[in-house]
Amino acid sequence: MNDQIGRLASQPQSAAEHLPDENRPRTPPLAWHLGNLEAAARQRLPKPIFDFLEGGSYDEVTLRANRSDLEALKLKQRVLSDGAASNLSTTIIGQPARLPVALAPLGFSGLFYPQGEIHAAKAAQAFGVPFCLSTLSICSIEEVSAAVSTPFLFQLYMFKDQGVNAALIQRAEQAGCPALVLTLDVPVHARRNRDCDNGLVPPLKPRPLHMIRMVRKPRWTLGWLLSKRTLGNIAPFAPGGTRLADCSVWVERNYKGAVGAADLAWVREHWPHKLVVKGVLDPEDAKLAAELGADAIVVSNHGGRQLDGAETSTRAFPAIRDAVGDKVELLFDSGIRSGLDVLKALGLGARACLLGRAAAYGLAAYGEKGVVAALEIIEKEIHAGMMLTGVEDITQLPPDFVLRQT
Repeated sequence: MNDQIGRLASQPQSAAEHLPDENRPRTPPLAWHLGNLEAAARQRLPKPIFDFLEGGSYDEVTLRANRSDLEALKLKQRVLSDGAASNLSTTIIGQPARLPVALAPLGFSGLFYPQGEIHAAKAAQAFGVPFCLSTLSICSIEEVSAAVSTPFLFQLYMFKDQGVNAALIQRAEQAGCPALVLTLDVPVHARRNRDCDNGLVPPLKPRPLHMIRMVRKPRWTLGWLLSKRTLGNIAPFAPGGTRLADCSVWVERNYKGAVGAADLAWVREHWPHKLVVKGVLDPEDAKLAAELGADAIVVSNHGGRQLDGAETSTRAFPAIRDAVGDKVELLFDSGIRSGLDVLKALGLGARACLLGRAAAYGLAAYGEKGVVAALEIIEKEIHAGMMLTGVEDITQLPPDFVLRQT
């Protein structure tokens, strides 16, 4: 009897304890797919802030087309292959990247989560992909630089005063930014109907309707009230720069508008490192940008937030690729929502993709760990997609990787 008790006591207490470490049940991840992060962001944010993140311009025709055109692309499945998905890494504008993705510049990211830009930069650093800071960020270049050790990219909007532009460029260089991303596709700020309906227009300040909605989202409201409410990169130039409302009015009055060839040439002259131009959809614009010294081009329609009815990046990409060839690095932006979307963009000839809303969902929901969760999801989807298409190296996709577009 005692021997039986001894044998029972020595047996595993559960089936899980008998499994190899790699097969033990694990704690469920923060999110299984990006839809989980999107739902969590919607739950946490007041409606005007979520609509600002999610919405597009006018009737949002291009916003919807960004997704439908990507969805229409097909990947070539291969099963009798030895593809082991051994390499998912690449370089993006000279920067090492664990995946062929970078975090896109998102203005006002600090609206989604306190010190949002710092959280996103830390997540990018921890995961191993490039991060790009927007001119219109809540946290300044200097604050983000102090928070991370990995160099980040800086996105430039141009203003009427060249002294302001020169100062922003100088600050980016002093922070060690290896590349400057010049945005071209905002000669005018397109109307975004959701923002107008929600009262999220300059001057950006709380209105009675906002107060009601903020009360319903106490976690977000507390974080916003305890955080710095300004535009860190604009504050030195704007009277009353410690207030978001004053900064937003200054931007509206001093924004340059159209960026011409002479402006691009001026930036090229004043910026000694890699220069990226963002917002190109036309082959002639792409060729001119390359001739003027751009090192990389982001094929983008600003996530459907500018010209409604513009071509999608999916449809514009092949002609731009044919126009510039290997003269410049080509990046894909607008509509990416999964690792399979990333593979489709790479199949069109992109070096990498910029993640906007896909990463912003995670940021808005959980801060730094939410961005990491989004990147982990995309990594798993890329890996699975490579395995199912027989691809071993993300930088060596076969010519017929993308089958067709309908």
